[in-house]
Amino acid sequence: MEHNVCDGTRVKVPFGSREVLGVVTALLTESPHGNLREIIKTVGRQALVTPPILKLVRWISEYYCCAPEVAMKAVLPDAVRKEEEGWRERLYVRALPQHDKLPKLTKRQEDLWSIVEEWRELPLQELVRLAGTTSATIRKLEDKGLVSIAPQISERDPYAKEHILPTSPLELNDEQSVALRSIVKAIDCLAVSKDNAIDVKENGVFLLHGVTGSGKTEVYLQAIAHALKQGKGAIVLVPEISLTPQTVERFKARFSQGPLQTLVAVLHSHLSAGERHDEWHKIRQGRARIVIGARSAVFAPVEPLGLVIVDEEHEHSYKQEEAPRYNARDLAVVRGQQEKAVVVLGSATPCMESYYNVQRKKYGLLSLTERADAKNMPIVRIVDMRNASRKDKGISIFSPQLHEAILQRLEKKEQVMLFLNRRGWSSSLQCPECGFVAECPNCSVSLTYHRAAQKLMCHICGHIDSAPTKCPEPNCGNKSIRFSGLGTEKVEAALGKSFPSARVKRMDSDTLKRKEDYRRILGDFRSGKIDILVGTQMIAKGLHFPNVTLVGIIHADLSLHIPDFRAGERTFQLLTQVAGRAGRGDVEGEVYVQSFTPFHPAIQYARRHDYIGFYDQEIEFRQELRYPPVGRVALLTLRGRSEDRVRFFSDHLRKEMDLLAHEMGDVVIAGPAPAPLLRAENFYRYQIMIRTPRMPQLSRKLSSKIDSLQIPEDLRLIIDIDPVSLS
Repeated sequence: MEHNVCDGTRVKVPFGSREVLGVVTALLTESPHGNLREIIKTVGRQALVTPPILKLVRWISEYYCCAPEVAMKAVLPDAVRKEEEGWRERLYVRALPQHDKLPKLTKRQEDLWSIVEEWRELPLQELVRLAGTTSATIRKLEDKGLVSIAPQISERDPYAKEHILPTSPLELNDEQSVALRSIVKAIDCLAVSKDNAIDVKENGVFLLHGVTGSGKTEVYLQAIAHALKQGKGAIVLVPEISLTPQTVERFKARFSQGPLQTLVAVLHSHLSAGERHDEWHKIRQGRARIVIGARSAVFAPVEPLGLVIVDEEHEHSYKQEEAPRYNARDLAVVRGQQEKAVVVLGSATPCMESYYNVQRKKYGLLSLTERADAKNMPIVRIVDMRNASRKDKGISIFSPQLHEAILQRLEKKEQVMLFLNRRGWSSSLQCPECGFVAECPNCSVSLTYHRAAQKLMCHICGHIDSAPTKCPEPNCGNKSIRFSGLGTEKVEAALGKSFPSARVKRMDSDTLKRKEDYRRILGDFRSGKIDILVGTQMIAKGLHFPNVTLVGIIHADLSLHIPDFRAGERTFQLLTQVAGRAGRGDVEGEVYVQSFTPFHPAIQYARRHDYIGFYDQEIEFRQELRYPPVGRVALLTLRGRSEDRVRFFSDHLRKEMDLLAHEMGDVVIAGPAPAPLLRAENFYRYQIMIRTPRMPQLSRKLSSKIDSLQIPEDLRLIIDIDPVSLS
């Protein structure tokens, strides 16, 4: 059986008393482990994992300190790893050639035959629906020799019902043309490079820094077209939150016909297992040469790969929260270097790491400083909420300035978007008499009140309590309990009172229960059925609504006060992205930012759309403390049910890390200390932060050191390399 096995082949092997599936990662002529049992059989007709992806798996395992099998699970969707092929068979009806006169048919059979004759071939169930008949009636046509009914493999296409009209390339402005030429030149250089003569790091990775609405997507589309001309494929990564049907349709429409026609595969978490299976195999078989998807699409088996695009590259959703804790943006760069593919990182608000790499000449910089069609950037007005009037309870959520602006836009039949990055009605329930606060029994957070459901919910672990009508403390019972704080649910209700004739819709994870809800709400907003859209960060980016002329940011300070060195960066990015939704049509946009810290640099630089200014002041703070991007961070989190046990072993772990730091040098260790969220899902958590400019070396030593530690079974150690959050 040896001749049937190669790297990447799926095999069934004996494992103790069981039989398990595995993937061959290397072939050896001799085994260092003595006698080995035979492979039972190979699975599938071709190697499942390509050599480039195997190479990437090894890199992930080493850099992110995880076992190879953990990395392999991230690479292969569950539906693909199974032994069964996973294809779906459906019965198809096909019209047979008729050389003689048709047999005698009833009126119903004649109507049925006319449909079959027109379609020639279609699924049985689709014919039943079209004809309003039964499968038994269709079988009678088969008996008369008019049709054949046979099973066929039927691919599950998540966008099969969408009617997509082909589009042509748009004319680029000067800045877009310069950016495209640079990308095209790099694709051509890497395509002909047979050795390492091309410095892939410098010439193959670009940061496309374009203001919101500057036409980055059109540059992507035309760059992909060039890669296809070179016989290469392309991967486009977008944050899951931005993966709207409209985004997918834009790519499908461009490549649905003409000499560059190809299938566009889609990979993201909202697909069914069957859809994910079929989309993945389209890519592996080379039928889909373009892949668009969320972070896991970075593993798409595109061969040969010519271009990887990471849109909104600053987004934290590119970071995987469970092992392997990879960042898809960084893996895109690694994969590009390994496979000599060009990588384009696009954003209006690049992460500090990417712009730092531009400053160090590791990445090329492509700038789009103006909006497409020369439209103006929106005017941003900061409202100091410390001085805002609170006299009228109905508009207490909205400053007088924002209230008046909404009124004016509604009178002009224009649309409004309001942003608040907190769902629910109120962030806490308090008793003014005894001081009781409703807290989660499993986490160190207060419970959020959701009025529509009349529930108190934990947004960490999902715990739910019924909302009380009086203080639940036995010795109190006060009926005047207070719901403090603000959420999107309360904003929606306040809009209903202040603007009773406006059509208001809320978009957050509470209102999106089914995968089609997102599409429906955005479709209604685009068609003008909604006047005001209220939402969390899912409305902050990737959306293009030309009739939105006003954006209101209800509470700009929420992300400023988290215990994380990236708080300012995160706030600047969020405000800039939300503001960018305004003024994308013919009418100039306006943005109102309500803030209790209006002079904070993140807010002031966002007001001016000044990324460079923000970067220059922020990098000074990072350099002083050697925080990323100047240094790199590894975060060790120890968790367990007993806080004393977690604290004790954390001290032991710190001693081991001190030894490691002594071996390496150039390492700074902080902690152990309680995590910002001490208890989550009933686990206590302590953290140790390690900073170093040499992360690959630290990763290797960490893996070796952790393997030698005997961590008690009741504790779990989590290693997060390059974390995007310290909570």
